[in-house]
Amino acid sequence: MTEDEIGRLIYLGVILLVLLGSFAGLGRINIGKNIQQALIWVGIFAMVIIAYGQRDVLQRELFPEQVQLPQISGGPQGQVITLRRSIDGSFRTQIEVNGTPVRFLVDTGATDVVLTQADARRIGLNPDRLNYSRSALTANGRVGIAPVRLDEVRFAGSVDRNVGASVNQGELGISLLGMSYLGRFKSIEIRGNQMILVRR
Repeated sequence: MTEDEIGRLIYLGVILLVLLGSFAGLGRINIGKNIQQALIWVGIFAMVIIAYGQRDVLQRELFPEQVQLPQISGGPQGQVITLRRSIDGSFRTQIEVNGTPVRFLVDTGATDVVLTQADARRIGLNPDRLNYSRSALTANGRVGIAPVRLDEVRFAGSVDRNVGASVNQGELGISLLGMSYLGRFKSIEIRGNQMILVRR
């Protein structure tokens, strides 16, 4: 959890405590029953809005995700990798990059393999010294992108070397496994709650 996320959780907790304290105080104040009930509903509505705004942080902290390891079948040629859908509806997996396990969101809409700043550090890169010579438009606006090469990528028994990737300069909750790597598969198919990848 980042310092910003910790700060937001503390802020959320303080607001919730203030609202709960206000509810407790309402019982001791002699005001109209209708006004009292209206204030309680306004407080509940405010708490729902705050919780919704912090849903990503709350979900990560209250329901830590179990890493879904891929199921493998077939041989080196035509190897079949099966991923199960995560609780949030996406497909995630763990891949070993430069000898370090990294969690990825499988994103067929992403052009590149994109690493978070934290994951870049974990695999031996220094994000502060990278050249963010490219940019990408994301949900959080335009961010800098630094092209990098990954010495070794191990996924479900297959090993790829000198793999092109990028490091995201902005906030990114999880690294993305984009089409520059997914293009190494002959087919990618979604069947119900499973994603099935067939290696070339």
